[in-house]
Amino acid sequence: MDELYPEIVIAGCGNMLFGDDGYGPEVVERLKEISLPDNVKAVDVGLGGPHFCFTMLDNGVTRKLIIIDIVDFGAEPGTLTKLRIEDLPPGSYRDAHSWDLTEPLNRLKDSVDIMVIGCQPKNVPASDFEIGISKEVEDAIPRTIQVVLKEIGVDYGNS
Repeated sequence: MDELYPEIVIAGCGNMLFGDDGYGPEVVERLKEISLPDNVKAVDVGLGGPHFCFTMLDNGVTRKLIIIDIVDFGAEPGTLTKLRIEDLPPGSYRDAHSWDLTEPLNRLKDSVDIMVIGCQPKNVPASDFEIGISKEVEDAIPRTIQVVLKEIGVDYGNS
């Protein structure tokens, strides 16, 4: 993609050093193995999460932001959910450093279609490093890719 600002941004949020928090970046790595349309950019935004991907958005060009992240919504580990920003209670969506991401995303929602695809984590260590995601979250990655491809209008069987 030669454009500075893509029409669709897929942002994988998280940190590979903290167990299941590596889910978002791992999904993005697997998406990069697929031939995505030219108007789509999949990016590992790491710890900066949506804060970093804001620099990739342009009101005149970007029409969709898909955030891939772990979200604790009380389900069985590996369960997926799709959330709109308006579905998130104020202050409920935070990154690993407890930054509230709901407010900046709410500022964008009128100009960019925003969706969070969340996976219920099993294990995110609070202090020690732990490389590798749980089997439950690993098993959710192919399902996540199917959801993302459907959201961007790509036929999974032909990618």
